[in-house]
Amino acid sequence: MTRSMSGDEAAHDTRRARQWLAGRARGEGVHREQLIALGTAMGALAAATGEADPAPVPPSGRPGVPAIVKPLDPDLLTRYGANAEMRWEAMFGQGYVVPTDRFFVRNHTRTPLLDRDTWRLRLFGTGLRGTPTRDDPVEFGYDDLTAMAAEETTALLECAGNGRHHFAAQQGQPMPGVPWGLGAVGVARWRGVRLSTVLRHAGLTDAAVDVMPEGLDPDYVTGGVNLGRVRRPLPIAKALHDVLLAYEMNGRPLPVDHGFPVRLVVPGWIGISSIKWVGPVEVSATALFSPWNTQFYRMFGPGHPADGGPVTTQVVKSAFELPWDARLPAGVDVVLRGRSWSGNGPIRTVEISTDDRDGWRPATLDPRDEGSAWRRWTAVWRPPGPGRWTLRARATDVTGAGQPERAEPNTLGYLFDGIVRHPVTVT
Repeated sequence: MTRSMSGDEAAHDTRRARQWLAGRARGEGVHREQLIALGTAMGALAAATGEADPAPVPPSGRPGVPAIVKPLDPDLLTRYGANAEMRWEAMFGQGYVVPTDRFFVRNHTRTPLLDRDTWRLRLFGTGLRGTPTRDDPVEFGYDDLTAMAAEETTALLECAGNGRHHFAAQQGQPMPGVPWGLGAVGVARWRGVRLSTVLRHAGLTDAAVDVMPEGLDPDYVTGGVNLGRVRRPLPIAKALHDVLLAYEMNGRPLPVDHGFPVRLVVPGWIGISSIKWVGPVEVSATALFSPWNTQFYRMFGPGHPADGGPVTTQVVKSAFELPWDARLPAGVDVVLRGRSWSGNGPIRTVEISTDDRDGWRPATLDPRDEGSAWRRWTAVWRPPGPGRWTLRARATDVTGAGQPERAEPNTLGYLFDGIVRHPVTVT
C-alpha cells in the first residue's frame, strides 16, 4: 500500500531537496550517506514538481530559434514541447534502422547551435595524469577526433521514460514527466571514436572511478535552482567497454537535434547516459554525482531502495508497427508487424495475442536480426469479424527477462515493461 505524504511533509522534503540541489549547483561535495538520507526528498521533489524527466525549457532570448530544429512531420513524429516521439506506423515497411527524419528527439532544454570549428572536447579531473583542471583541461578538436581510429556501431537509444503514458492508460497510475507512448526509442548507425581511445590519449590512470560527460545545451533550471548543464556519470568499466563518441548518424554528420557535433552513444543504457552536444568530460578518482543520477533517473517509491536505486539498463518492450486504433479488414489475412528490444541483450522469443480469450502464439522472428539491438517480427492474423479487438505482444530476451502484465510502478514513471494493449477496429 502506498503511503501518502502530508502537505507539510512534502514541503519539508522539497525544501531539503532544493537546499541540497543548490549546494550541488555551487559545487559542494556530497557523500553516499547524504544521498541515501535524501533519497525520499529527491522523489518528493520530482513528484511535487512533475519532473520525472526534467521539463523542457522553451528557447529564451534567441528569436527565431526553435526548441527542435529539424522538421516535425506529424505523420512521422508526435511532439511534446521540446521533445518528439516516433510514430510506430511510420516504421512500417522501413528497414532495420530508424531514418533520421523520424528518430525521436529528447531535449531537456532546447537544441543548441554549435560551431564545429570552435567546438572542443575538454577532459579534466583527478583520474587523469597530472590532474588537469576544468580551466586548464586536455583538449581535442573535431579534426583531432576524426583523425583517430574510427568505429561504426548499430545501437539502440531509448529514453528511460519510454512507455510512461501506459502507467496511466493501462494501470490507472498517472506519472509526472513527458507522456511517451512507445516511440521514444530508435536504432541508428553511429560512427565515431571509442571513448576509451580518447581517455587514454588524455592520460587515463588506474585511479579513475567515474567519467562524467556534460552537454553544451543551456542550463536546466527548476524551482528557481539552476542545476547547470545536463550531465550524468558513467562507471569507468562501462566507459571503457563499448561507449562511442559519435560524430555521424546513419552515414551523415550528426544532425543538430541529435548531438552535433559530437555525442555519446552508450549501448544498452538509458538515453540520458548518451549525452548530446558533449563538451566537458570529468574523469574522477572518486564517485561523481549530479541531479541526473540523484534526483532524476532513480527508482523512487514503495518497493524500491531508500536512495531510489539508480536506473542504468533498459527493460524489455514490444511495439506493433500500426497506428493506435488502426482499422483492419475482416475475413482476410493481415500481416501484423512489430519490433521487440531489451537493454539486457538480444531478444530470444516473441509471442502475440489477438484476443484476451485466446492464448499466446509465437511470432515469426526476422533471422537477419538475430543477436541485434532489436528484433523485427511478423504474425499472420485473420480477424474473424468486425468489432474492437486488442492486440498484445510480449518478448523474452536471452537473459530470461520478459514482459509482465503490469509494470512495477515507481514515482517517476521509468522503465515501463508491461504488455501494451494495442486497440484495433475490424471493419
